[in-house]
Amino acid sequence: MSARADRRGVVRRAESGMGDDGAVASKSGTQTARDMVLSMLVILLGVGVVYLFIPHDDSLDPVRPISYDTELITARRAAPYPVAAPVGLPETWRATSVRYEAQSDHGSVWHLGFMDPDDQYAAVEQSDGESDAFVAEVTHGAEETERVQKIDGEEWTRYEGPKYDALVRREPGVTTVVTGTASFDGLARLAAALEAEEG
Repeated sequence: MSARADRRGVVRRAESGMGDDGAVASKSGTQTARDMVLSMLVILLGVGVVYLFIPHDDSLDPVRPISYDTELITARRAAPYPVAAPVGLPETWRATSVRYEAQSDHGSVWHLGFMDPDDQYAAVEQSDGESDAFVAEVTHGAEETERVQKIDGEEWTRYEGPKYDALVRREPGVTTVVTGTASFDGLARLAAALEAEEG
């Protein structure tokens, strides 16, 4: 056999070997992808088993009531107006958020949020800043109506909106808003419980 024929045989064998390596690489890649999918299925199965066997109660109340005594004392000492908070509300009214900002876009702002007995949101919002802008923000754009509601001898203007309704009372130096998803009866109940004090 000539040297040229020997060289051709070597070349053919080399090309044949390259083809085999490509097939092996392709098969290896398929196995890796399949192994990843199987691993994910095993993990998901494990998570499912843990979820099923660890006790959990879907009926538990996800709302975590908070105490706001310290924040209220601090706000009453710092605010330039009498800060309002409810007195005598039943325990079915759960405080969920509290905040006092001495300097904000709306001046000095007091916020105290609740979930009412019907699991609706109601909040007390106060500010010494520009009234209309403040009311628009905390009520999410509720609009003033011509209805005025008397609560304990004080007049509150009703606002109605797509997200929140509100009762609004404007006094010299402070605007007080009771707003949320609660019914007007619920908002009035919260407004009637408010006592405003300075620290």
